[in-house]
Amino acid sequence: MTPPRPGPSNTLVDVPGLLVGQHQRIGDGWLTGTTVVLAPGRGTPGGGATGGVDVRGGGPGTRETDLLDPRNAVEKAHAVVLSGGSAFGLATADGVMDALYAEGTGLPVPTPCGPALVPIVPAAVVFDLGRGGDFGARPDASFGSAAVAAASADPPALGAVGAGTGAQTGGLKGGVGSASAVLPDGSTVAALVVVNAIGSTVDLRTGELLGARHLLDGDLSDGPGGSAYGLRAPDPEEVSAALARAAEETGRTGFPRGLATTIGVIATDVTLTKAQCAKVAGVGHDGMARAISPVHSMMDGDTLFTLATGARPAPDPVAFHGLLDAAAGCVTRAIVRGVLAAGTVTTPAGTWPSYRDVFPSAVR
Repeated sequence: MTPPRPGPSNTLVDVPGLLVGQHQRIGDGWLTGTTVVLAPGRGTPGGGATGGVDVRGGGPGTRETDLLDPRNAVEKAHAVVLSGGSAFGLATADGVMDALYAEGTGLPVPTPCGPALVPIVPAAVVFDLGRGGDFGARPDASFGSAAVAAASADPPALGAVGAGTGAQTGGLKGGVGSASAVLPDGSTVAALVVVNAIGSTVDLRTGELLGARHLLDGDLSDGPGGSAYGLRAPDPEEVSAALARAAEETGRTGFPRGLATTIGVIATDVTLTKAQCAKVAGVGHDGMARAISPVHSMMDGDTLFTLATGARPAPDPVAFHGLLDAAAGCVTRAIVRGVLAAGTVTTPAGTWPSYRDVFPSAVR
């Protein structure tokens, strides 16, 4: 099987028609944000992309996931919201719905007042409460509407932005990551993931990122000024120091600071059914498990959505198998790229060091 290659931007917007918007607030007790993925067809009744979801974590915070069950009626979603704020952050989807409704986007429905529109906006949240120093500093509907206003077909920023602003993973700084793959038949699959896990993305025996061996050529070309860089096993002294820090952290609390959850969106330009979208999301969790250990814990609400825009024909069974494999790979690669893009953050609540700062010799 011919290996895929990254798309032009190596992000979710390599799937034509998708837009990504992000909004965050940092400082004065804040360290949180919201990311929205908008489906094609804005400003017109109907529109959207066929959706699916798979929830694997034991502590999920979600909205409209039952609607995406293949047994249920509505086929398409108009946006997917990923946000900080834990259960409070689900309110950001209200702002997204209001913004989409105002521009004429939504599912046409009959009402006693005449025809109307209802935007279909599934959402999932990560736990980042209090990481900026103020428990009350959390996203609301205004974050969702601001993310819609910022939505663009430009490659989204990675790292501590949007829903990844307050993210952490195993005591290191987490964030937003993204990756794409162009398949041999010309179709595209991509993922955008908010990395905020109880588990670690690092093999503490070696200091290497668990998912690094799944990277493709071009995945490490987003250094300063667009320069390429490489990864290697870090120096033993850095690994020993990281082990000591991890032991101290888990010794105090039993697990890294706070609760967690890794969430994301997988997207493709091919035509899929809701059942196939659900399968893509499910196999996407294999990619999560390659990059995070442990994963899907009772303190994580790990959730992946799938959006299929239908711009290209439906794949045959062999091509669908290849798409599933590439989708899982995109999730793994997005997680690695998100961790590498995140910088060290210090707030009144603590410091979350970046992988690059903890293992400086690993990046060359």
